[in-house]
Amino acid sequence: MGTDSTFLGTEKIGKLLFRLSIPAITAQLVNMLYNLVDRIYIGHIPGEGTLALTGVGVCMPVILLISAFAALVSMGSAPRASIYMGKGDNKTAEKILGNSFVMLLIISVILSVTIYIWKEKLLLVFGASENTIGYSMSYMSIYVLGTVFVQLALGLNAFITAQGFAKVGMYSVLIGAVCNTILDPIFIFAFHMGVAGAALATVISQAVSAAWVIHFLCGGKTVLKLKKENFRLERRIALPCVALGLAPFIMQATESLIAICFNASLLKYGGDIAVGTMTILLSIMQFSMLPLVGLTQGAQPIISYNFGARNAQRVKEAFLMLLKCSVAFSTVLWLLVILFPQIFAGIFTSDQKLIGFTTSAMRIYFAASLIFGVQLACQQTFIAIGNAKTSLFLAVLRKIILLIPLIYILPLVFTNQTTAVYLAEPVADIIAVSVTGTMFAVQFRRALQSLK
Repeated sequence: MGTDSTFLGTEKIGKLLFRLSIPAITAQLVNMLYNLVDRIYIGHIPGEGTLALTGVGVCMPVILLISAFAALVSMGSAPRASIYMGKGDNKTAEKILGNSFVMLLIISVILSVTIYIWKEKLLLVFGASENTIGYSMSYMSIYVLGTVFVQLALGLNAFITAQGFAKVGMYSVLIGAVCNTILDPIFIFAFHMGVAGAALATVISQAVSAAWVIHFLCGGKTVLKLKKENFRLERRIALPCVALGLAPFIMQATESLIAICFNASLLKYGGDIAVGTMTILLSIMQFSMLPLVGLTQGAQPIISYNFGARNAQRVKEAFLMLLKCSVAFSTVLWLLVILFPQIFAGIFTSDQKLIGFTTSAMRIYFAASLIFGVQLACQQTFIAIGNAKTSLFLAVLRKIILLIPLIYILPLVFTNQTTAVYLAEPVADIIAVSVTGTMFAVQFRRALQSLK
């Protein structure tokens, strides 16, 4: 491929999407292993696995928030860089990369200091009880120290995939995940560090991943290079990127807020076991949706590049291929979760009571997940073509306008209040997908016409 990205505008769409999506899907699944492996090992700590798992689960909103800030920069900047590459303006694309690097560093410092100072109060708000706060504090005290590595690894890796170097982007994540998988049992069990060991393994692994990403973007194989002259923040460069990144930021940041709402409501109606169940459900939801995110990441350079090159036919073709693949994938995942919930629950815990509780909750929580492929394909395509306003509205609609109120309203309507909390997810999904599909049909047609 060399240092040329023109193949994004010439190669067959189906072949191109497959070529870029498979590494992106792999990268997403592997990336999830950072937290997933932690939870699997923690859940099997003798004598305290269930409480330790719940305690680490309470940290999830903070972890999601840190990742969300990386998305604020990367998911807004990388599509814009691809669009400028499609226009043949690599100089501006490199300025976007340099400005993004500086923004990620600034965000890292602010987040690290803020979270470290307020961590105990935050964790109590997020659903920690007197039984689990010790585990939560032990994990978060170490994890937050690696915030800068998370920001750089996630934030800059998007620029690697945006150029079409999907395999390199996959290796960035794979290196870190392998490190984490090896270090977790050593720190947790061999060194008897428990949840603190899991956090330390994750921090070290993210540092290795970040080093790999920076090394590549400073090397000779990349199209866009990290250059010191682009490290000066420019309003005209940074602000449009942040504006476009607001939608994916809200999508991920509200995951944090939603986890808080779920944990608080479930602690009230179902106690620690219900919160533990939610930890497992959110883990499975994240894991099952990541292939869809990988698909959209593989499609993003294709859609953005051809949108910049004003090739309406290739933009349309790429979206339709993305939609078909996303719907097929979400349907298969839905079937697996609905038919075999006990298997998924058993991955995270050996506690039979928790497995039983999770199995019944899972079928309710994932009831409408088969249609989520439509939501993600449409929403991410809006981002890929630079439509910040619509993507932002759709992100706010599903999470803030629909899901959060339903978490608190439905328990007032149904007798089984714990079940009602889980039911909020499918109800919100059905309404959100209906609105998204309708809006996309109208606005995407207009966007394509503007290219002719």
